Amino acid sequence: MPDATTESLHQNSIVIDGLVISNWSRDVFEQMHRGGLTAANCTCSIWEGFNDTMANIARWKKDLADNADILMQVHGAADIRRAKEDGKVGIILGWQNTFAIEQNLDHLRLFRDLGVRVIQLTYNTQNLVGSGCWESRDSGLSDYGRDMIDLMNELGVLVDLSHVGDTTSSDAITHSKKPVAYTHCFPNALLDHPRNKSDAMLKKLADRGGFVGVVAYTPFMPKGDDSTVEDVLDGFEYMIDLVGEDQVGIGTDFTQGQDTAFFHYLRSDKGLGRPLSKPMAKRPDNPIGLDGPAEYPNLTAAMVARGWSETRIRKILGENWLAFLAEVWGE
Repeated sequence: MPDATTESLHQNSIVIDGLVISNWSRDVFEQMHRGGLTAANCTCSIWEGFNDTMANIARWKKDLADNADILMQVHGAADIRRAKEDGKVGIILGWQNTFAIEQNLDHLRLFRDLGVRVIQLTYNTQNLVGSGCWESRDSGLSDYGRDMIDLMNELGVLVDLSHVGDTTSSDAITHSKKPVAYTHCFPNALLDHPRNKSDAMLKKLADRGGFVGVVAYTPFMPKGDDSTVEDVLDGFEYMIDLVGEDQVGIGTDFTQGQDTAFFHYLRSDKGLGRPLSKPMAKRPDNPIGLDGPAEYPNLTAAMVARGWSETRIRKILGENWLAFLAEVWGE
């Protein structure tokens, strides 16, 4: 448990999580609030089409209204600062796929106005934009994908490449006029996994001003379910050594409350097709010592115990994310 000094540091810091994909409920929102979270990119679309994604956003609008004592929606960087001042959790609506746009780029303008500020180009397999990291042949970014990125740049929507194949990612990094992100990933050097990122890709993204969120998702980590908060810190330190401490932040990929059916959906092509990996017997364990969003203070305590400076800790907890999002969002 963090001591009083560490707890004070945590509570006074901006804390931003680059990806949370929990089964949303009052209990999860209270965990986020209790953990001192300032804002998070919360997934509201993966393989849902236009109509189902609109329904998901409608549910979010209701959740925001029903839980207004501890939640508020984030439309820009100023809202993140306001969430901190008001002691609330800022909800950034984000997607892990461009599937909901369908074939009409004008839909992106609508979703941007509803508050969608982060969109991942592909989810594991092929879509109209390009290839995912599980696709057997990465065909690269399509012309439609280039048009998609151009409009995302114009509207101030962050391009996320976390589940995107390397060829498509490389094309996107080069094409985008604004820096892009891996909102939630782990270094392939620490575990060879299709979802982890190579040093070469991490450097290419960072060299063009991009950002890396480090996961606390144990299937991507060397020790699997035996991973601890210390193993998460190892991932942070590897990333910092590779790309510098100004372009790294949190991207836990927390999945509180999800069941095995949800993971079957995630790990099936287009959500309905062939399985991309072996079935999961249970929801993966969170790292020991970082068991969900109520335990963000333990991450701060681990940073203090590693001897990190207060400046570095504040950057990694959220100041880096805030500066990056302000740049990409143009606010």
